[in-house]
Amino acid sequence: MAASVSTVAYLGLEARAVEVQVQLIPGLPAFNVVGLGDKAVAESRERVRGAIAAMGLALPPKRIVVNLSPADLPKEGSHFDLPIALALLAAMGVVDAETLSDYVVVGELGLDARIAP
Repeated sequence: MAASVSTVAYLGLEARAVEVQVQLIPGLPAFNVVGLGDKAVAESRERVRGAIAAMGLALPPKRIVVNLSPADLPKEGSHFDLPIALALLAAMGVVDAETLSDYVVVGELGLDARIAP
């Protein structure tokens, strides 16, 4: 199942719409983030993995693919953590994907699952 969450990428003072799509694919376990993200976005994998573990959940033994769309728009910063985590939880069936469609989500996660101010 694929799930998506809306967020934004900041280009100076402008906020551009970004869709975070997560799909769980059968195969060897992996966690890949694609879509022209910088180092902080790539590190989101570990913050999300830690936060989900802190909630007492385990990642499914599947390939986790996160797509930040549009792919040609540069994405910078750790504020993609929360939308990635929520889209992943929706793909896992833990949260309702339809409810998430009403929100634009931005936030950095700590390894203990707290949202950084």
